[in-house]
Amino acid sequence: MAHTTAPVPADSKAHDDGGYGTTATTTPAADGASLSESDAVKAGLEHLEARNVHWYSYLATLDFWAIIAVGQVLSLCITATNTFSTFLASAGTSIPAFQTIFNYVLLTLIYLPWTLHRTGPRAFFRVALRDGWKYLILSFLDVEGNYFTVLAYRYTNILSAQLLNFWSIVCVVAVSFFVLRVRYRPFQIAGILLCCGGMGLLLASDHLTGANGGPAADMVKGDLFGLLGATFYGLSNVFEEWFVSRRPVHEVLAFLGVFGVVINGVQAAIFDRASFAAAVWTPAVGGYLAGYTLALTIFYSLVPLMLRMGSAAVFDISLLTANFWGVIIGIRVFGYVIHFLYPIAFVLIILGLVVYFLAGSILGDSKKPWLGDGQTEGVAGFGTAKLKALNEAKRRGLAARGEERV
Repeated sequence: MAHTTAPVPADSKAHDDGGYGTTATTTPAADGASLSESDAVKAGLEHLEARNVHWYSYLATLDFWAIIAVGQVLSLCITATNTFSTFLASAGTSIPAFQTIFNYVLLTLIYLPWTLHRTGPRAFFRVALRDGWKYLILSFLDVEGNYFTVLAYRYTNILSAQLLNFWSIVCVVAVSFFVLRVRYRPFQIAGILLCCGGMGLLLASDHLTGANGGPAADMVKGDLFGLLGATFYGLSNVFEEWFVSRRPVHEVLAFLGVFGVVINGVQAAIFDRASFAAAVWTPAVGGYLAGYTLALTIFYSLVPLMLRMGSAAVFDISLLTANFWGVIIGIRVFGYVIHFLYPIAFVLIILGLVVYFLAGSILGDSKKPWLGDGQTEGVAGFGTAKLKALNEAKRRGLAARGEERV
């Protein structure tokens, strides 16, 4: 996003905020003050970070509760996709690569026209020429993460596959630390470990009740696929966090959809031909595919908000509660019986998220270190520290209010 270095005329138009709503270009304040956008952001950040905060201050913010709520919605979306996949497999239709392609098609249909409308075809193709290869890598990591995780469940048992999901968190923390220069505080490390402990209780409960999937067809092959899938997931989550902090959300999802259709389509044509030919096609199967696609598209649309307000690490540990919601739905749909460790594990994971944000900045994880101290390289989109700083500057009269957010 380009940043102004001189005062902008008072009648300046609103600019793209990054996909969620609109925000106004910074203009001189009413009292004659003259601040560029970058100066207003720096001033707003200084005011926000200079507040006298307590160790629990971030827990009292709307952002914290939004992260908790969005995290649980995302977990429910994952649970829904798993449930519909189970229905499809039970109906004799197991086509993992093919069933996911509809999600990328829907993302393309929603966000490509939106992007073309907001930026214009010329600007879109300029971005494609400049950053297309980066979006191609993001899409490849995302598609392969989905594909190899599904393959892991074919060859190994559920307990082993779920244990391998921890590797995704390790990848996120490692890549964020070494590549994006994220530095984790002791409370954040403790929160991550507490969430992992809660997940451990879920897995222990599955093992004690015999709900670990039983014997595996090929444990070694399944575990290798699971590790590969978790690695791709971790890398794609960090890469997407980097993207949505710098670029409009609708642009990121448009390119993810377009490249996802191509990559997933090629993969499905190569590896799903036999499964497609043997699949059972009924109205019920069509309904399951529609439900799977809708849940996954909602998931993909909400992930950027979580990555902006929180981080890839917060995103990954929030999804650990998906197992809990899976059992809750399984009680009703599949006749599961809940083990007493499940509610304890759920509370531990939520408690881990609370601990993660203790004694931190009032901005939480929304201030990204790779964007610079003044977040100058970032986009002023919904959920970003840059937008919060701009709003703080406007509240203090350091910048004109301009167009209100919708």
